[in-house]
Amino acid sequence: MKHEWRKKEKALYLPGTNPEFKDIPEFQFLSIRGEGNPNSKGFTDYITALYSVSYAIKMTLKKLNKTIDYTVYPLEGVWDINEEAKKTYTGRKINKDDLVFKLMIRQPDFVSTNFYQEMLDLTKKKKPQPLLDQLNFEKITEGPCIQMLHIGSYDTEDVTFKIMEIYAESKQLKRLSKVHQEVYLSDFRKVAPEKLKTLLRFKVQKK
Repeated sequence: MKHEWRKKEKALYLPGTNPEFKDIPEFQFLSIRGEGNPNSKGFTDYITALYSVSYAIKMTLKKLNKTIDYTVYPLEGVWDINEEAKKTYTGRKINKDDLVFKLMIRQPDFVSTNFYQEMLDLTKKKKPQPLLDQLNFEKITEGPCIQMLHIGSYDTEDVTFKIMEIYAESKQLKRLSKVHQEVYLSDFRKVAPEKLKTLLRFKVQKK
């Protein structure tokens, strides 16, 4: 039976429009790091590298064993600003050129490091691009987080983050930093900005 994360893992990926606490366990991901404005032309190359290998893994596994089938997990991004920008940051609007990011796509638990390497090598032969050399295969544990569904433009996420921070305070939880995670539930190339759905998360600890 095909594993579809939208149906099987709703609690992780499809929360409501109210903030909630969630302890996110360890998962494994393909990831890649970068910096700069996500509206720049080269940003999509990072996404292409991740999806190229993710789909190579999925399709090859299905060919090898027809009982293994799943929906590729959504793109995720962890966002921060560079060290130079932190020196002068006042809490106001961020210059997107100062952003640093780690983009990720979760992989099923049964995908091994060796198989990932085989699929990476295969992708380099079939769909070569320089950024493939920057991919990592890693295990990540987010741990205690506040999460909430944001509907609308990425530029209005600060409104949702404020709601999440107020909720955290009410639960005696402290946001660890301004670093945050986004899980992209909509394709920004096909969906109008005001209708985009993005899962937002930030890490917390008890006060």
